[in-house]
This record gives sequence, C-alpha cells and structure tokens, in this order.
Amino acid sequence: MSGLDWGVLVATLLGIIAYGMIRSRGSRSMDDYLLAGQSLPWYHVGLSVMATQASAITFLSAPGQGFADGMRFVQFYFGLPLAMVVLSVTFVPIFHKLRVFTAYEFLENRFDTRVRTLTAGLFLLQRGLSTGLSIYAPAIILSTILGWNIYWTNLIMGGIVLVYSVTGGTKAISYTHLQQMLVVTFAMGLAGYLTVKLLPEGVGFVDALHVAGKAGRMNLIDLKFDPDSRYNIWSGLIGGFFLQLSYFGTDQSQVGRYLTGQSIGQSRLGLLMNGLLKVPMQFLIVLVGVLVFVFYQFNPAPAFFNTQETDLLKQGPYAKAYQLAEIKHQNLTAQRQRAVIDMQAAIQTNDDAAQETATTTLKETDEALKTVKTSIVDLVKKNNPAADTNDGNYVFLRFVLDYLPHGLIGLLIAVIFSASMGSIASAYSSLASTTIVDVYKRLIRPEDSDAHYLQASRWATIGWGIFCIFVAQFANRLGSMIEAVNILGSLFYGVILGVFVVAFYVKSIGGRATFWATLLAEVFVVLSWYFNLTAFLWLNAIGCLLVVLFAWILQRVMKKQEDVIN
Repeated sequence: MSGLDWGVLVATLLGIIAYGMIRSRGSRSMDDYLLAGQSLPWYHVGLSVMATQASAITFLSAPGQGFADGMRFVQFYFGLPLAMVVLSVTFVPIFHKLRVFTAYEFLENRFDTRVRTLTAGLFLLQRGLSTGLSIYAPAIILSTILGWNIYWTNLIMGGIVLVYSVTGGTKAISYTHLQQMLVVTFAMGLAGYLTVKLLPEGVGFVDALHVAGKAGRMNLIDLKFDPDSRYNIWSGLIGGFFLQLSYFGTDQSQVGRYLTGQSIGQSRLGLLMNGLLKVPMQFLIVLVGVLVFVFYQFNPAPAFFNTQETDLLKQGPYAKAYQLAEIKHQNLTAQRQRAVIDMQAAIQTNDDAAQETATTTLKETDEALKTVKTSIVDLVKKNNPAADTNDGNYVFLRFVLDYLPHGLIGLLIAVIFSASMGSIASAYSSLASTTIVDVYKRLIRPEDSDAHYLQASRWATIGWGIFCIFVAQFANRLGSMIEAVNILGSLFYGVILGVFVVAFYVKSIGGRATFWATLLAEVFVVLSWYFNLTAFLWLNAIGCLLVVLFAWILQRVMKKQEDVIN
C-alpha cells in the first residue's frame, strides 16, 4: 500500500470512531450504555442492524464465495424479508412493552430462571465463538499487508474495538454504524464498477455476465429440493427464514440494536428497512466476487492467493515442487484465457458451435486447474501445518491490492476494517449486556446500584473481548469464514428460536418441559451436524421444531405423572 492508501485508511477509521465517541458522550446509566436510552430513529436502527451483520467476513469471504461458487450463496438470504415482517409483528412490540435490556429477561417471566439462564448461556457460547471469527477476518488483512504474525494482529484488531466499546457503549456503536454503512455502500459499488473497467477492451458488464454464466457462476436460483445442498431456494426460504428469525429475534447482538429505537414504530421501520436492503446489498457483494472471477479469466491469476504462505513455500524445502506446480498453473491459465477469448468472440457472432467448443475447453481447463490447486494446498499444509489453506478468504483482498488504484485501496481496506469493528463492537455489547442482566444481576448481585452495574458492564465487555481474541487465534483452521460463522450460528439459533416460539405461542407448556426439551434438541442438532445428516441451513428449522415437539411431549408426560401422584 502507498502513503495515500495509508492516509485514507487512517483518516476514515479515525473519523468514524471519533464521530461515534463524540455523539455518544455522556453514557451515565446502564440504560444509556446498553440501550442508548432508546433514543435512536428508524434509519439509525436499520443501518445499525445491517452493519452488525456486515462484518469483515462479509467483505472478504463473500466475494471469495462468489469467485469460487457463483451467485447461489445469495439464496441464503431469501428468507430474511419474511423474517423481518414476523419480527415486526410479534417480537418487537413484546420486547418494547416489557422494557427489557435483553431478549432473555422475557423467558423468566414466561418460564423460570433455569430456562432464562440456559438460553442466555447458549447465546453467550455461540456469540463468543462467532465474534472470534469476526476478529480473525480483518486480522488477515493486516497480516497480509504488513507481513505481521496473525496472532499479534488478532490481538491488535480485537483490542482497538474494545477501547471504544468500553468507553462509549451502545450509542457509540450505533453512531459509528451509520458512517460505516454509507462508506461501505459507496466503496463496494465503486469496486464493482472498476472491476468491469479493468476487463479487456470490448468486454463490458453484459459480456462479463455471459462469461460468468458459461462458467457456471450465474447460478442465482436453484429450484431443486435437495436437503444435502447447502444453497438452493428451499434451504434459503425455509432454513434461511428460521436462521434469520432466530438471529434477529433472539440474538442479543441484534435485539440490542432495534431496542435502541425511540418507539415500536421506529424499531419496526428499521427492521423492514433491513429486510428491503440486505438482499440487494449481499447480491452486490457476491456479484463483485463473480466479476473478479471473470477478470481472472482474461488475466493471469495467482496459483494461490495467500501470499504469506506462498512466500514461505518459496523459501522452504518444497520450493522446487511449488515452482513446477506454478509453471503448470501458468500454462493452464494461458490455455483458459484463449478459450475465454474464443468464447467471447463466439458469443458476439452468435456462433453456437464455437461457443460449445470453447465452453468444453474451459470446463476441462478449470478441472485441471483445480487439480493443480489441490497439489499446491497439499504443499502448503506440509510446509506449514497451521496455515490457512482456504483461498477464498484472500481472493478479493489480493485483487484489491494488485489492481485497484491507490486511494481506493485504502478506502476499501478501511471499509473492511470499519465493518468488522461495527460487528465486533455490537457483539461485545450484547455479550456484556447478557452477562450482566441475565447472569450477574439475576444470580450474583441482584440488589445493587445502577452505577455498579454500569461499571460491571464495562468489565464484562473487557472480559468477553479477551475471550473472543483468544478464540480468534484458532480461526485459521475453519475454512471459509462466511460459511464457518453461519454453520456455527445454525448449531444454536434454531434451538434458541424454539424456546421463544414455545414462550410466545404454546402457553400450556411450562418451564421444566421447555428446559429439558432445549437440552435434548441441542444435542440432536450437534449430532446431526457432526454426522453430516443434512445441509447446515436446515438445522435451524430442525432445532426450532424439535424444541416445540419435545417440550409438548415432555409436558404431557410430566402432567400425567403429576396426576398419578395426586
């Protein structure tokens, strides 16, 4: 990166953080610190909800997902708009009327302390682990650009966010979110535009889509019902609906965002805004990855996008083997470029036979390139067993650093950093609020001053920050970050949602049955994932339905036992 890039990067980040700190000064109570005094308008709520989702994982791994797998990942979000409608009608008014700090306070009123503590505990475990992944993603950038040790960069990234989270609380986070989303939208749109401009003369946006389609990357809709397929319209609409409903309805990192709204109406508008804008935003981000894929069809592509590992290979005992693999990769890349140029000419002249020939050559070359890539990954593993071998996390970053103009590089890196800071800060806040309200205040110090709980909230934020940084040190072993974080969520979200469904809609079921049903359902979901019984998105629907079913059965059994005793 040039001096201009560093200047843009530092100025953008400092500007966002300073704005949030200035606008949020004066958080003197727990209500201010955790709920921003419920003072924010709908557009703040909507942008804050979107920014909490849009971590560095989104802007690093999602383009890589589009690069490797095409547009089908967007189907993951198809259930989101419907989930926003359901939440606006049911969850939002209940939480606002009860004036709760966390979603789990409601569960004690409906059931008992055990159910509240168990559900809060499941959330804390899931969110703490996921936040570790969110810290690791931007650490990749610092590590790649500066050549720093990834463990130190995890510590720096997690620590920077911890400073303004502890100081300003939720209001600081929400105000920084507003700036982050404006910068993000502008920068990603500009990145997509410049990617098309970098294509060869005569190849425009529509031509790029044709090439992507021939390479199987425009697979936006898959109508086939297949429980083993991770991304199709059915898993997106059904599994995605349950995942989004649980994420936005029961995950305190999101509930805490829309509870900051001035009123029920403002919170509802914020959620509906998210439902309308999130799918197009995610479409744009994945499309940028597809356009980067097309760019590399016309230009030489790296054999392996993680430069840190390739530099180590060149200096290690496998340097010769890597050199041979790289030569083979370059020859195949040149062959692929000729096939793509032939295909482009055939498309422009409507020559179906030539299109078919070029497409066949392209597919054969891609298969050969995958074989070479596998051999390089094996060399990387042998050379460094702890290496991050999932190239998808590095594709967009490498493209940005190699081809985009100076100034924009700094802005895009700032976008990824600021997005990550927003999501990490929201997670810190939600972990702290749940710990204090649902555990500390309820079970340890039930009768103390508001000033004490405010101070305890800050210490809880620090404690969770340290835990999340620790988790980040192991994240390089989990593959694609955007898939890993959603798989992790799917292990817990469906079960947590099931507890709230029982609480809201099945009034005849009590706390004891719900507690044991939650434990049984969680065990079943984890085993289903471990033995790969179905694609991970379906675990959200399965977990929710199992809690309801098990709770209903257990309630009937317990009722019969009570009748016999009486």
